[in-house]
Amino acid sequence: MKQNFIQAALIFFTSKGDSTNMQIISDEKINEFKKFLNEHNFFYVIAHKDPDGDAIYSCLGMKGLLEAKKLDYQLLSAGPFKRPEIRNHARLFKNEMKFLSEPERKKAGLIILDCSEMTRLGEIEGDLKNLDTFIIDHHKTADVSGNCIIDPTSPATACLVQQIYEKMLGQIPKQTAEYLFFGLSTDTGFFRFLNTDSAEVFRQAARLVDSGANPRTTYDEMTGGKPFTTRKLLGLMLDRVERRYNNKLAVTYETMEDTKTWGQEGRDSDALYSMLLSVDGIEAVLFVRQDTELTCTCGFRSRDKVDVSAIAAKFGGGGHKNAAGLSIDGKLPDVLEKICAEFKKVL
Repeated sequence: MKQNFIQAALIFFTSKGDSTNMQIISDEKINEFKKFLNEHNFFYVIAHKDPDGDAIYSCLGMKGLLEAKKLDYQLLSAGPFKRPEIRNHARLFKNEMKFLSEPERKKAGLIILDCSEMTRLGEIEGDLKNLDTFIIDHHKTADVSGNCIIDPTSPATACLVQQIYEKMLGQIPKQTAEYLFFGLSTDTGFFRFLNTDSAEVFRQAARLVDSGANPRTTYDEMTGGKPFTTRKLLGLMLDRVERRYNNKLAVTYETMEDTKTWGQEGRDSDALYSMLLSVDGIEAVLFVRQDTELTCTCGFRSRDKVDVSAIAAKFGGGGHKNAAGLSIDGKLPDVLEKICAEFKKVL
């Protein structure tokens, strides 16, 4: 198996292949990350607040890399760990930074995964500012300045962490392979969102399986364990759906009263988006949730043609061409109409 891995890795490290648009991280960028690791004695590892599978499992993949390098670290997250597929790992993350003396802090580094904006990290007890920082992200709207490996052609941040690990250390051990396969699987909808330009992604996935990742158990963990309330709230969301602009846009929402009734666990947005995008003629989905009296969270999904990241960016959000989101000040009816107006220009 080791020989097969080396042969596959040789192809992986030297060629993008003819059938994929996913870029391979350059040796120059890998060396920048190596230099970052060599220059620090301790690392805070963090992803965005309200984390999804790719955010958490990318952090766990980085944990595996740092442990293999015998480097000290702390996993941070503002949470909340609402999703069933990540909840079991909440105990590994803290929302309070380990105290470091001033000399120790000067030798500490911050590794941000699956986002590039400090504002998206959420409330962490301690000062994340003014730390030497390295960003690893795959979002189209990411900030590419500073120390970073940012590649929107990668379907998941876990995919980037895998490349970094393999180039630096070789074959990935079973536990870390399971983490990275899970992160890749969640952000690709268990590979449903990939196109014909994804051969390299499947080659990476195959190497993770070769190291012990189990596709069947991963799928069961991703899709199972949902609270009964998710089914009830999903029915409510579907009942509210309106179709606009020649039935091309599906719009629905969640009120603060809904959250109070069904709780923080009563959501299954992935199922909602999937069901609505399966409707004939629907090209995009808009979901708006009133989080507080003055703020809303919005989620966008689309088919191939509509770039929802461009719409999200107009309101300070971001994401991918076909999956994006944002937080915005305002009341639900006003926010909904304001964003619908931008969809109208596209649809």
